[in-house]
Parts: sequence; structure tokens; C-alpha cells
Amino acid sequence: MASEARGNVTIWFDGGCPLCRREIALMRRLDQRGALRFIDVAQDEAAGCPIDRADLLARFHAQENGRVLSGAAAFAAMWRSIPLLRPLGLLARNRAVLASLERTYRAFLRVRPLLQRAMR
Repeated sequence: MASEARGNVTIWFDGGCPLCRREIALMRRLDQRGALRFIDVAQDEAAGCPIDRADLLARFHAQENGRVLSGAAAFAAMWRSIPLLRPLGLLARNRAVLASLERTYRAFLRVRPLLQRAMR
């Protein structure tokens, strides 16, 4: 199933990306409370997000408390929902920390295509 019925934070991810699939599989295992709702935008055309599908596939997006987040902020929202990762997610509420995480995420996006090809 492309999504799970419950969840306080919605996560849109690229199920066609082998890196994304592995990361989401890990997050699902860590999300023992069911706080996250996962939507695979590679399979679900009606993903219910106000963001363009191409943008959803290009960057990581989440919705927390009705607010759509992108990049490092989306990862932080996901982390805040998982007890083991919550401290990192809370730390990312600091603007300097979030800015640093976003720079790291943007650098990752530049090498992501190479990593995807290597994993296929």
C-alpha cells in the first residue's frame, strides 16, 4: 500500500529511488508508534500534496501540523516523530543547525544521481 492510514506527520517520498526506499524502510521500522504517514509519489498520482509532483520527486517533503516542509526541515519533522531521532529533530529547530543541515542536504542532492545509479 502506498500510504499508511494513521500518522501525525505525512512524508512524501520517491519510491522509484533505491536510496529513498531504503531510508523509508528504516524510518518505518523506527516508527513504532505509527506517527508517520508515508506516501510514495512514484506510485500515487493523487498524493494529496499541494506541491507539484516533479518537485516532490526532486526534494524530500513532509507535512507537520498542516505546514508543508522541504529538504532538511522535512527530515527534521520526520526525526521529531521518532523517539530515537527526536533529539536531532529538536536540535534542527535552531536556525543555524537547520541551515547547516540544509547545506548538507543540497550537497547530497548533487551526488544523489550518482548514488542512485550505483544502487540500481
